[in-house]
Amino acid sequence: MPVNKRKYRSGKIVWSFVIDAPGSTRENRQQITGSGFLTKREAEDAEAHRRIEEQQKYELAAAGVNITAPIPKTLSMLLEEFFRQHVHEKLAPKTAERYQDQAAYLDPELLQMPIEEITPLHLEREWNRLLKSGGRHRKTKEPRPLSRKTVHNIAGVLSSAFARAIKWRLVVANPVPSSEPPTARKRVGVALTAAQQAEVVNAATGPWCISIFLELAAATGARRGEVLALRWSDLQGANITISRSLTQTKQVLEFKGTKTDKPRLVELPQSILSPLEAHRQRQAAYRRQFGPDYRTDLDLICANPDGTPLRPDSVSSTISALFRRLKLPKGTSLHTLRHTHGSHAIASGMSLPAVSERLGHSSVRVTADIYSHAIRGQDQELARRWDEYQKLHGGLHSDDGEFRKVM
Repeated sequence: MPVNKRKYRSGKIVWSFVIDAPGSTRENRQQITGSGFLTKREAEDAEAHRRIEEQQKYELAAAGVNITAPIPKTLSMLLEEFFRQHVHEKLAPKTAERYQDQAAYLDPELLQMPIEEITPLHLEREWNRLLKSGGRHRKTKEPRPLSRKTVHNIAGVLSSAFARAIKWRLVVANPVPSSEPPTARKRVGVALTAAQQAEVVNAATGPWCISIFLELAAATGARRGEVLALRWSDLQGANITISRSLTQTKQVLEFKGTKTDKPRLVELPQSILSPLEAHRQRQAAYRRQFGPDYRTDLDLICANPDGTPLRPDSVSSTISALFRRLKLPKGTSLHTLRHTHGSHAIASGMSLPAVSERLGHSSVRVTADIYSHAIRGQDQELARRWDEYQKLHGGLHSDDGEFRKVM
């Protein structure tokens, strides 16, 4: 029993408890005691409270959390705490890695400043420095300017960290918004023509399944990680369910949910069903070749010859090299296939809600913002159809183009 009673010669009764510390073993037994309780109930309540408290401490220590660690004083300490408590716990691994990469551009002197002393002026000077010479050339390591978009993203990370510091009552205000970080210039996405898209698929070289990967990406508009995470079990007839994504960081390669965490059912064009079946037959030959070493448990459509996942960054590099070899327009990349799918869908007359659902956007507004150029491109057709409708239903114009009064 963890609760014990002791009676002294004077007649006084005192209760105590003894429990094993979390993580104790027979070889390394550590005990926690408490005494001086006047009743058994007091001892039992104290024992239960202490047991819970010690278990919580043990779990926090196992997770690498030190609740008695120093409170962040400098910007560097704040960012470290922000990444540990918020970013790594709540965001996708790839997003967390990108946040840390962006924070690495910050000036060391700024990082060592006390957070309560950092003003909008300090930050505005930092944005200007980053815009002029914040980056480094890969080969020469000479300073180079960072893009407005990159600096804007760095400011976003810093603003999120200060917002968290306000919640933690470390500071009373967020200096980032008042520093007026640069706004990213809006770029119109590049879309391939149907002929260029076909050329890309037909010219595919490199890993054995890059061709089918390109066909799936072009036919569905799915994101890179979503295509790489597709399983044969996701395919039912001409429908395929997109419910997860493959993500890669410097440390891990893992499957996670889609960007919106909502699965979506996409109907495949009939033109891709035959290439998919041919790919399945080629993959079956690899399964036989590798035998029990083949990763049948993953069931991936796009995979290495042994069934293991393709690395997303390697796929992007292979396809970027293909685009350069084909001398496609500057700015094209793997993501261009997704943008091309959406642009072609809108140009063919599909509604925005249908395109938004197919691409897995969080809202129709996102789709409208991304593909506003394609929507504007339909103005001429819209005007023509409007005229036809007015003529058919007795509109405002006569056959010779003059206005006609409608009673």
